[in-house]
Amino acid sequence: MSEKLQKVLARSGHGSRRELESIIAAGRVSVNGQVATLGERIDTNAIVRIDGREVNIKQPEDVVCRVLMYHKPEGELCTRRDPEGRPTVYDRLPRMQGARWVAVGRLDVNTSGLLLFTTDGELANRLMHPGHEIEREYSVRVFGEVTDAMMRKLKQGVQLEDGPAAFKEIKRGGGEGMNQWFRVVLTEGRNREVRRLWESQGVQVSRLIRVRYGNIKLEQGLPQSGWGELSLKDINYLRDLVELPEETRTFIDPRQGESRQKRYSRARRINAQKLQQRTPGAKVEEAAPEQRKAPRKNSRRDQQRDQQRDQQREPQREPRNPRGKTPSKGKPSSRSNADKKRKPSGRQRTRS
Repeated sequence: MSEKLQKVLARSGHGSRRELESIIAAGRVSVNGQVATLGERIDTNAIVRIDGREVNIKQPEDVVCRVLMYHKPEGELCTRRDPEGRPTVYDRLPRMQGARWVAVGRLDVNTSGLLLFTTDGELANRLMHPGHEIEREYSVRVFGEVTDAMMRKLKQGVQLEDGPAAFKEIKRGGGEGMNQWFRVVLTEGRNREVRRLWESQGVQVSRLIRVRYGNIKLEQGLPQSGWGELSLKDINYLRDLVELPEETRTFIDPRQGESRQKRYSRARRINAQKLQQRTPGAKVEEAAPEQRKAPRKNSRRDQQRDQQRDQQREPQREPRNPRGKTPSKGKPSSRSNADKKRKPSGRQRTRS
């Protein structure tokens, strides 16, 4: 049975449907040696290459759906590689063979909070599709005076550059002075939509945290840049939201599952070790094995400097006198000629 190329690649974990469609349209995918076209259908025996590299095609029964909860900090980019070498959310995720993590939506560099990753590209595509109207809840700190009239207007809807937008819910969350906290809910994920909605009312967002996606909440205790794998129950909840069949397999063994405290403490230790590699002066709970080894001195200049230092530490020997006797420290090694003349010889003392 043949299926659409982007659907097969998404199911095999090579990206979301949206990402793969742009890759196919750019001519980077080939099927059986021919450049693929968008919407092309393939069978199970097709040889597919992306950027000239053959990729693995999985059957539906061979794919195990996994979902990670990730606590994104501010400053990390939602991209696989950054030309400027800045940190990305993919740097901290567990490595896999034969599959890769696909992000469910994005958060901009200045936004933190809950970010979901999955190995099922079809699940990611459906969760991001605005037609399913899955709720995203954010905690927002706004700088400026916010009136009840502004809140009603944001809930009714305002016109943005890419069309009308509105909050499904908006509630005050406390705060003092010009900095006020709010809880807002959206059912779509357009670029910087929360920030642009507030800016349309003449105020600025100074802090933005995603705390919920659907019914999946950011767990308390999960450190920034830490991740946790969702249970089979939560995975099937997400699949049911977008009308996908249930998953029956999982990588989590309930009999040997780690407690949250143990899993989160391990995430904190790993994050601290990675911070130590970037900033050598930082303290970590346990140094990595590579960091415990003494640094090797490969430089010839370092070796010469060490030799000179060792020579300076060794005590200097005083020169020996002609008779082979070492004079005592602080006394002259031989008498002067004047002293020899003043002292009578042994024969003169016996005669007197």
